[in-house]
Amino acid sequence: METEPVFSVRNLWKVFGPKADRVPGDPELAGLDAAELRAATGCTAAVRDVSFDVRKGEVFVVMGLSGSGKSTLVRCLTRLIEPTSGRLAIDGEDVIAMDKVRLRELRRHRAAMVFQHFGLLPHRSVLDNVAYGLEIQGVSREERRAKAAEVVAKVGLEGMEQRRPGQLSGGQQQRVGLARALAVDPEVLLFDEPFSALDPMIRRDMQEEVVRLHREEGRTMVFITHDLTEALRLGDRIALMRDGRIVQLGTPEEIVGSPADDYVREFVRDVPREQVMTVRTAMRAGDCGGPGHPGALAPDTVVADAIKTVSGSGRAACVVRDGHCLGVVDHERLLAVVAGSDLTAGQDVRTGSDARTGSDARGGADPRAGADQRKEAV
Repeated sequence: METEPVFSVRNLWKVFGPKADRVPGDPELAGLDAAELRAATGCTAAVRDVSFDVRKGEVFVVMGLSGSGKSTLVRCLTRLIEPTSGRLAIDGEDVIAMDKVRLRELRRHRAAMVFQHFGLLPHRSVLDNVAYGLEIQGVSREERRAKAAEVVAKVGLEGMEQRRPGQLSGGQQQRVGLARALAVDPEVLLFDEPFSALDPMIRRDMQEEVVRLHREEGRTMVFITHDLTEALRLGDRIALMRDGRIVQLGTPEEIVGSPADDYVREFVRDVPREQVMTVRTAMRAGDCGGPGHPGALAPDTVVADAIKTVSGSGRAACVVRDGHCLGVVDHERLLAVVAGSDLTAGQDVRTGSDARTGSDARGGADPRAGADQRKEAV
């Protein structure tokens, strides 16, 4: 039985401009494109009729180019930006109906934001910056510093507790921002393009840090990015936005393997398919002897790794889950996936997945598994 989503969003709109609330309810205005809407009303629809759920324990990535509405959408989740219309809930509780007290509690305890600009207090030490959220909550000095020291170590800054922000590199400052969010032990971490200003090598390190923390803690994360590689590496599911709408919601494999339209197809054109697609896509029906077979592969094995296994053994490999053989993959079918050929034959372990609607493609598997598989691959 599926558990209650952490965030549930239905028909959410955010319109900026005069008399913005008339736009979502008027089919004629709601159907106008951005330029037409501005000309007719002076309004801008940053988020247009968006619906999705964020499941407990997953990394949900909201991705799009500048102006797509991704940052506005995620800020609406905690009403840092007030939605114009629609329904929004966390753990079944109506966020739109929250008063100031409940909203403050939501932001302080349940959903913590990690921003691109660190916002560290320059006169405070690393330890006291990390403890700041707990201080606001009224936690005693001894308790908050002990908790801060614990998360400072967790993000790899042990030994730097007494340094000031100005003595840290950009990557180290971002780790302080991450530690500050973790210190309040939120149910959800919201990341607003936190690594976009970092150098490529430091950015990769921070991405791996997020994957590691997620693997260890299983905390729900919502991550905003404009970088497709980052989205594919981190996301269990990805909502790809354009002009305020979600044009496709699905797993990385669904988005790369089954683009919803020409826009998505162009977006993923240069992605190395063998680093994202898994053996589920290449499977054909067959029995190969079960988990003891010398070439046994897990369903989430990416095609690049499967090619190495099949090439090394010189024979087809068995795809096994929970001790059961799901099918086999051979060299020809694996190369067909790399080439983007349509393999309509074969057994698929996905359960009712639909790349356009983003239903679960892992048959109830731990949502952390996908990001872990792709961490080294992408």
